[in-house]
Amino acid sequence: MPTKTRDTNTRMYVTTGEDEANEGEEVRLMSTPVPTAQPFLEKFPDATIISDDVDRPAILVPKEHIIDAATLAKEMGFDHAESVSGVDFPNDNQIEVVYHLGSYTNENLTKCVLALATRAPREDDPRPGQDSTRLPTLREVFYSVEFHEREIFEMFGVYFEGHPDNRRLLLPEDWADLPPMRKDFAIKGR
Repeated sequence: MPTKTRDTNTRMYVTTGEDEANEGEEVRLMSTPVPTAQPFLEKFPDATIISDDVDRPAILVPKEHIIDAATLAKEMGFDHAESVSGVDFPNDNQIEVVYHLGSYTNENLTKCVLALATRAPREDDPRPGQDSTRLPTLREVFYSVEFHEREIFEMFGVYFEGHPDNRRLLLPEDWADLPPMRKDFAIKGR
């Protein structure tokens, strides 16, 4: 009976021992995954590699370079944004926006999700009309970020410059409190 072991380099299972049922069948070799974090360091020396995991690389770039970094990711074969998330760092006075990029078309990248992150200064009073926490939109690079960026705008108070529709998506139009995903948002009744 064959046993399975995990290859630590590719994280794929390989069968060892004799497998009589598949004897004589042609074996298809898997292509070696390409490291995706290195090109970002070469082009953006001030970028930080958070994770160089082959399947889940994560890169933090300054907000001035986020459009160029997203364009580089697209040139590498990442063709869509799977999701966009926000992280509030009140002690650092920053908000991080993370674009999770994937590929439907590049066979080497279909299992890879690139986390492309950037940070913006966190404003103290992020109420409507006081949008000083700003980042450039990536909508022109990845069309699929449109609704994700609207949600980040609404829940974290990050205004995306150049976004065609920075308006409320889920909260009531008359919402006048802090964005609800900020860590200093006080949940009423607790």
